[in-house]
Amino acid sequence: MNRRPSSSAALLASLAIATLAPKTLLAQDPGILVSVDWLADRLEDDDVVVLHVGPREAFDEEHIPGAAFVERDQMSHPGSHSADALILELPEADAFQEALRSWGVTDDSRIVVTFGDERVTQTARLIFTLDWAGLGDRTSYLDGGLTAWKAAGHPVTGEAPPTTAGDVTIHPREDLVVDAEWVQALGSTDGHQLVDARAPAFFDGVREDRGVAGHIPGAGNVHWMSLVNEETLLLHPVEHLRGLFEAAGVREGDTVVGYCHIGQYATLMLLSARLLGHDVVLYDGAFQDWATRGLPAESGK
Repeated sequence: MNRRPSSSAALLASLAIATLAPKTLLAQDPGILVSVDWLADRLEDDDVVVLHVGPREAFDEEHIPGAAFVERDQMSHPGSHSADALILELPEADAFQEALRSWGVTDDSRIVVTFGDERVTQTARLIFTLDWAGLGDRTSYLDGGLTAWKAAGHPVTGEAPPTTAGDVTIHPREDLVVDAEWVQALGSTDGHQLVDARAPAFFDGVREDRGVAGHIPGAGNVHWMSLVNEETLLLHPVEHLRGLFEAAGVREGDTVVGYCHIGQYATLMLLSARLLGHDVVLYDGAFQDWATRGLPAESGK
């Protein structure tokens, strides 16, 4: 379903890739995280495209002026919706490129992704998908989403005028998504740390996931809910995030390899890891795939 590395040879090849900071294609790159005030100052810029994730009815009621609505199905492979399939997988490249163009994204766009109705992890999933599409260096996450936007007194609207189609061309990054064989070959390879973004009860084996208790051997745990302030929905300060990752075994310079239940929660964890300067990859099949394959799990911290 996904075009992903599928052997230990692919692992060795990826380990040879040097850790590089993303190249900035646009002037005055704000980085992966922007504030609502930063966006408010640039909302009228022709190159800024705002993508809204959340329920359609909520978007129709209120959203950031000029934002384009993202259908959840546009973020996943159509095969993900069939019986017995992995629940959430990356979309087909051509279909995602067409979706981006329908949202007004061009090769010069600065993309800002926001959420309504507290859809924090869906927003992070779109951020990751844009990174996979080769647009990670021009994509930012709006810290606090619509909640923070409104709290700051910025305007909202229910109007959604027609969007001028964009002309963006994507260049999918196959190296960002790995499979079970890759994770098995990872072992204790220096420079990489496997991180489970599920709740501690699943990680420790108190609760089962797909009938299996525990986590993938060698993984640390950074629960996705520990990354955001529950009231404001803002990401916690960098030093707080750094402590969470250090407790999970992540060292400076490590590539963070993430997974969760089906591949959504982990993307918020990976976004946070990128904010801290780490390279990231996603085991997109996640624990659903691992458990279905009957691969070993370990309980406890």
